[in-house]
Amino acid sequence: MLKRLSIVTAAAIALAAITASVPAAQAQSQDALAQIKSRGKLLAGVKFDTPPFGFLDEKNEPVGFDLDIVRGVAKHIGVPVEFVKVTSPTRIPLLVSGNVDLSAASMTHTIERDKTIDFSITYYTGAQALIVHKSSTIHGLKDLAGKQVSAQQGTTLEKNIAKVAPNAKVVAFKDYNSAWLALVQGRVDALTGSMNILQGFQKDNAEYVILPDRFSVEPFGIGVRQGDSGLRDAINFALMDMWKSGEYAALYKKWFHAEPDVPLEIWP
Repeated sequence: MLKRLSIVTAAAIALAAITASVPAAQAQSQDALAQIKSRGKLLAGVKFDTPPFGFLDEKNEPVGFDLDIVRGVAKHIGVPVEFVKVTSPTRIPLLVSGNVDLSAASMTHTIERDKTIDFSITYYTGAQALIVHKSSTIHGLKDLAGKQVSAQQGTTLEKNIAKVAPNAKVVAFKDYNSAWLALVQGRVDALTGSMNILQGFQKDNAEYVILPDRFSVEPFGIGVRQGDSGLRDAINFALMDMWKSGEYAALYKKWFHAEPDVPLEIWP
């Protein structure tokens, strides 16, 4: 009887500890905005290899659409921003571990990712496409059977191309630069990616063409830790203010040389 009582007591203590830890974890997570203000700067995870969203310019300085968007968010919060390099495989782990406050890294908002982190409203909507050399015999998805296609590892891009071209061989690389280099060196037959990112590579490489097929919708969101509702709201309000003021459209034209054709999700 005593042994059974001890087991029940131990279970009750364990349950109480777990229950007590939930509010504490939630409070810590929800206090992210206060921590940013106390620290005096926003730590933003961005890519350095994905033009025009985030890349290194001729001065080896990080620039891009995502970075300018984050600067607008930091201005709204009232702090400067420090950019931290992330890649597709590291952008969520570095966020969850607390190494960055947010991840603005050309990241598609998916149900699977939403199980691990939270997302802002969609701040950009893209479409997946293919880029090949002008001499290629590939003119669309129908020509990919038996061909090698490079893509970023662990991304929706890799999953999408496998669905729409099941007979192609998908070769995954850790970042866009590596996937692009594989195409340039002739180690793969095509590269798949978000259309505007492919345009960034094509800009200085006129011998490559982006094919007309569009085979996905990619809604990009800014990632925050699960339960960081205060920071997520601050990001959303900043994005909405940037849209209403015209700042968002100016940044979009700066990096994509076109007017934004998908409005942000805004309210009165």
